[in-house]
Amino acid sequence: MNVLITGGAGYIGSVTAQAVLERGHRVVVLDDLSSGHREAVPTGATFVEADIADGDAVAAALAGHGVDAAVHFAALSLVPDSMKRPLAYYRNNVSGSVTLLQALVEGGVERFVLSSTAAVYGTPASVPIPEHADLRPENVYGETKLAVERLLGWLARTRGLGYAALRYFNAAGASAVHGEDHDPETHLIPIVLQAAAGLRDHVAVYGSDYDTPDGSAVRDYVHVLDLARAHVLALEAIEPGVGNAYNLGSGTGYSVRQVVEVCREVSGANIAVREAPRRTGDPAVLVADSSRARAHLGWVPRHESLKAMVASAWRWRQANPDGYES
Repeated sequence: MNVLITGGAGYIGSVTAQAVLERGHRVVVLDDLSSGHREAVPTGATFVEADIADGDAVAAALAGHGVDAAVHFAALSLVPDSMKRPLAYYRNNVSGSVTLLQALVEGGVERFVLSSTAAVYGTPASVPIPEHADLRPENVYGETKLAVERLLGWLARTRGLGYAALRYFNAAGASAVHGEDHDPETHLIPIVLQAAAGLRDHVAVYGSDYDTPDGSAVRDYVHVLDLARAHVLALEAIEPGVGNAYNLGSGTGYSVRQVVEVCREVSGANIAVREAPRRTGDPAVLVADSSRARAHLGWVPRHESLKAMVASAWRWRQANPDGYES
């Protein structure tokens, strides 16, 4: 296949682009580099610097490279930011995706994988969360991803597009060459490891009064290499006109305080913690039921240990202290 990967210069996108290449497919990375890094684009991938909202640029990339499948990562993805800038999130995540999908459908592309999120569920009635759980986003980010999922359902019914919406939980870890490098950094594990490296004087724990064993929020972490493999499996399993949603997680929840403790153990650093108020739109517990992905795709996480995920992220940080600028 000739695969277009939007946002392929970002964290999960770059690791997935590498996995797709290693599977023997050809890759075209389309990224505007607003948050991604040119250095993260894997060797062997063709790079196109463009915005998904630029329909002409997307159409030109499709035609010029014979694209017949797409994986869509390009999106704004910060929950607190989405609550402050809802219009920007709808403009990028919804309107941009509409422009992209129009170009893909008109270009005859029949396979599409969406990077979706557990945020489509909001606060679940029970955990672990299955795909048939109620979809009740509590933040703008989750709402925009759900809007795109619903559009994909209609495109499957009316235009024959085959798709997979991958609702993953908290991506973590690094490969040997790709890791997390955001500015500013907002994800928990790299923030804690920045504190371990002496780049922060403390880590904020947002919310200490959740109904959880230690009062801090609980999340399901899944290794980025496992996520990348799931995208490849989903891409190859798609059938025209058929759509499915899949949860991707380890099935085990860890609290913020547990994550900090594992980071202390891996790094050997004394990491200071300060309590802070809850953030709007953050549910107490999110843990995945990934049995559908196991049954349909044959996907089983190979890196289920939180310690292994943190250790891989710590190794990448030590090898790349300034991120991709290193």
